[in-house]
Amino acid sequence: MERIRDRHTSGGFALWPANDSPRPTGSSQRDFTLADLVSAVGSLPPSTKSSELINELRALEDLKSAISARQAKAAVALDLAQRREQADAGVPAAEQGRGVAAQVALARRESPNRGSRLLGLAKALVTEMPRTMAALETGQLNEWRATLLVKETACLSVEDRCAVDEELAADSGTFNGAGDRVIIAAAKAAAYRRDPRSVTQRASHAASERRVSLRPAPDTMTILTALLPVAQGVAAYAALTRHADSARSSGDSRLRGQVMADALVERVTGTPGGINGVEVQVVMTDRTLFQGDAEPARLKGYGIVPAEWARALLTDGAAGRERRAGSEEQAGSGPQPGSQARGQRDLDAAEREEFRVMLRRLYTAPGSNELLTIDSTSRIFPQRLRRFIEVRDDTCRTPYCDAPIRHIDHIVPWHDGGTTNLTNGAGLCEACNHTKENPGWSAEAPSADVHTLELRTPTGHLYQSKAPPLPGYNGVAPPGAMRDKRP
Repeated sequence: MERIRDRHTSGGFALWPANDSPRPTGSSQRDFTLADLVSAVGSLPPSTKSSELINELRALEDLKSAISARQAKAAVALDLAQRREQADAGVPAAEQGRGVAAQVALARRESPNRGSRLLGLAKALVTEMPRTMAALETGQLNEWRATLLVKETACLSVEDRCAVDEELAADSGTFNGAGDRVIIAAAKAAAYRRDPRSVTQRASHAASERRVSLRPAPDTMTILTALLPVAQGVAAYAALTRHADSARSSGDSRLRGQVMADALVERVTGTPGGINGVEVQVVMTDRTLFQGDAEPARLKGYGIVPAEWARALLTDGAAGRERRAGSEEQAGSGPQPGSQARGQRDLDAAEREEFRVMLRRLYTAPGSNELLTIDSTSRIFPQRLRRFIEVRDDTCRTPYCDAPIRHIDHIVPWHDGGTTNLTNGAGLCEACNHTKENPGWSAEAPSADVHTLELRTPTGHLYQSKAPPLPGYNGVAPPGAMRDKRP
């Protein structure tokens, strides 16, 4: 078996036979599978010399780039093969190719959104940017920097993109030692020289992509992000900065960033604490809520939160808890004046009175800790059953996809005899729900202690995901656990 061996004469690493005979070429070369390559990399003997370790890091980085290039070629070949098979099956030309990006995502253990971008990258590299592709194959560019070149030329026609690829000539070492900003600037300049109108139109269209997103951060924090046109973004930030400077000059003891964050919440929600009369879906055990147990809870739309934090949210409200925490941190700098302290307590009491939380009790079956099912004779999932599935699944149930749930749909379709119940329902994002309706895709929910979704792709590969475990139960795999099987 071939393996990776240290080649001292070249200062690097290479695939080479176990003995010292010349590497076979042409028709005499024996079959060498990707599994052999994985085994060879894993069996590479460790080195103790710094120079050899540096050589190994560089060689492995080159190998990663070459593998990325190979994945791009495989993705394009898969797209062509799937289109041929779909054409033979009578699929209309306009619908051919659907679901290929989702298969790429599953195979690469990525989200469907990421899979779509990877397929687009592969098509651009293989069919339109040969010199960038060659640089990736030889390790002169990594996958991320090749992605930057593709992204900055996306607005060009095929002919202009090929011309920019030729001008930049990444395979000739143009970007040796260059950072991301240098590569982006060079690609933008070349694209603008080739087709200034398309670049300008792209900038104008970018405003239509403005959006706000939310993602979890450690320690029960979140990151609220807004993608805005530059003038609006600068104006919003300047307004928050002026407010913070004014508050600080008036004696506000909060840090500048804290004032800006609080002002943002207040101006967006219209309330000082930012929460008023909302439903907060927290899943926790009765021991956590009533007996002070330390078992963490799960907050829908965020994830796992500490038990004490969840109890405080349900009893006092987030605003009062955070304000008290801030007051305790400031206690070391001296006591507050009596009138100010009384005013603070009155404000906390008023906010707690306004803060209303609806506590939904979710019962689980003994032993398996599975949420109890609810049956329905309707084709459409009733509102309470939809809410139940949303709480159980938390995010999209497609493997590797953690997008927010947008659709509650049948795992086995209604027209194929699927029933409207908890077992046959799954929470999916919009893209994944549409993907599973493409020809060759199927899904089922096999019997298991924890709700399980099995997804089969047109190539016969089987992927499996389980509902995330509920608080208080450690007998299942962690959230997002899944496995895939080859046909």
